[in-house]
Amino acid sequence: MSRARCHALFLAAVSPRGATTRVAVRRGLSAWPVLQEPDMEYQDAVRTLNTLQTNANYLEMVKRKRGDPQTQLEAMKLYLARSGLQVEDLDQLNIIHITGTKGKGSTCAFTERILRSYGLKTGFFSSPHLVQVRERIRINGQPISSELFTKHFWRLYHRLEETKDDSSCVSMPGYFRFLTLMAFHVFLQEKVDLAVLEVGIGGAYDCTNIIRKPVVCGITSLGIDHTGLLGDTMEKIAWQKGGIFKSGVPAFTVLQPDEPLAVLRDRAQQISCPLYLCPPLQALEEGGPPLTLGLEGEHQRSNAALALQVARCWLQQKGYQDAGELKASRPSLPGQLPLAPVFQPTPRMQQGLRHTEWPGRTQLLRRGPLTWYLDGAHTTSSMQACVRWFRQALHRCERPDSGSEVRVLLFNSTGDRDSAALLKLLQPCQFDYAIFCPNLAEMASTDNADQQNFTVTLDQVLLRCLAHQQHWSRLHEEQVSPDPWSTPSQEQDGPASLLLAPHPPHTHSASSLVFSCISHALQWITQGRDPLFQPPSPPRGLLAHPVADSGAMVLQEAAAIHVLVTGSLHLVGGVLKLLEPSLSQ
Repeated sequence: MSRARCHALFLAAVSPRGATTRVAVRRGLSAWPVLQEPDMEYQDAVRTLNTLQTNANYLEMVKRKRGDPQTQLEAMKLYLARSGLQVEDLDQLNIIHITGTKGKGSTCAFTERILRSYGLKTGFFSSPHLVQVRERIRINGQPISSELFTKHFWRLYHRLEETKDDSSCVSMPGYFRFLTLMAFHVFLQEKVDLAVLEVGIGGAYDCTNIIRKPVVCGITSLGIDHTGLLGDTMEKIAWQKGGIFKSGVPAFTVLQPDEPLAVLRDRAQQISCPLYLCPPLQALEEGGPPLTLGLEGEHQRSNAALALQVARCWLQQKGYQDAGELKASRPSLPGQLPLAPVFQPTPRMQQGLRHTEWPGRTQLLRRGPLTWYLDGAHTTSSMQACVRWFRQALHRCERPDSGSEVRVLLFNSTGDRDSAALLKLLQPCQFDYAIFCPNLAEMASTDNADQQNFTVTLDQVLLRCLAHQQHWSRLHEEQVSPDPWSTPSQEQDGPASLLLAPHPPHTHSASSLVFSCISHALQWITQGRDPLFQPPSPPRGLLAHPVADSGAMVLQEAAAIHVLVTGSLHLVGGVLKLLEPSLSQ
């Protein structure tokens, strides 16, 4: 089989003589903003927040002390007290606490939207953000305004500055802890009826877990992720996730493999937490119309089933009568978790599911000849779900009457994730081009603090992209896979003709390119054909490369271009920032 071609287009991306180039330019701490435009005040607040990313002493302390979750939680409680709140104050937020490996953000989004359909004022804390950091703190489904973010940020920041202890090695909380504290303050000040809290990482050690009395808890599907913090087996990860259970507080989970499910059951029993297993969504649909979900993908049905149970439990605990009529119960098997009730979702629940939006997860954007498929899958299990969704969506889409179709992968992966395993799962999608770039929207990103990341250098992220490209090349050398989508006419007229040598029948090889930022990658992919993404012309010579040139002709002439963006939610966020400028306003 011919070698998949690897090419990198950096051009002025790597600093001369190997010097380290920061992804963002650090700016000094801002004083309290005075007489500035509102957007500048917001940007100053976010820049100051970003300085908390690089607190190496704090990160090292977390690594040393993470064996004792109480140490972690006590430190967070101290920050809470310094901010002017006590743990008891959080009880009035009527919290729904959700953790899991995959789908926890989608489950939170379903849950929040269901309860908002009952006329309740909702708070929603999630991570990470896609475009602007204020997305992490939502009121009634909408990110808080720049003005509200700025006000609460500086109030909390100065309060913590005033109460710091010089003898402490850490005077300010880290980035995520700060935002968690800020979310608590915002939700209390805004007098929400309930707050949906998505766990950051794990559960037992997570700073959201200082809450004493959530109304209900939920655990989504478990998988392998963040192994450096949570452990390298499903059982260890399940133990961490089960750390959010509280005595007497109902909890729900979806079907899990036997071993981690047994760990969850034992964790719940040890503290007298009533834990229930959610029946599949199909059981709730029996005898009624199929439920329409606002989020695409078969895997979202599991998230919706959990969200319905969590929302119904919250309504019952708060005395609401309209919480769904019970159907015939299904008996639990001996030794297994009791099954959650099977009920008829109310019209308001159905409305909530139907109108749920959660950008960057199984999201489709159709723009002229381009269709963008956006999914921030970054674990092997979530990538499997992403591939199923993408292939099903391709199968459903209308084929052009004439002209070729081109499939493009835009990928990045960060942290300790196994990018080779993720890329291997993407092979059956039969991409014509694989594009790799850092999670950097534009080369000059200092004007937008939301996209800044001080924890890595540009050299580091570009080397990571080159490693991804090499993995992709090796995978194509090692494995020949059938192309279920192509037809002989497409093979003759499409990008396969760009291969350096003929390939065996029923095989496919993709050319690959590396770009220094998302904007340059999108400029090459779109070739000016996306009606809304019309950036200035790239620097002369940026895309001057044989593969880029020949591929540009193919993309310019294609009747349909299908682009899957995946591997990182931060990558998806950078793409959305450029494709949907309104999200930055």
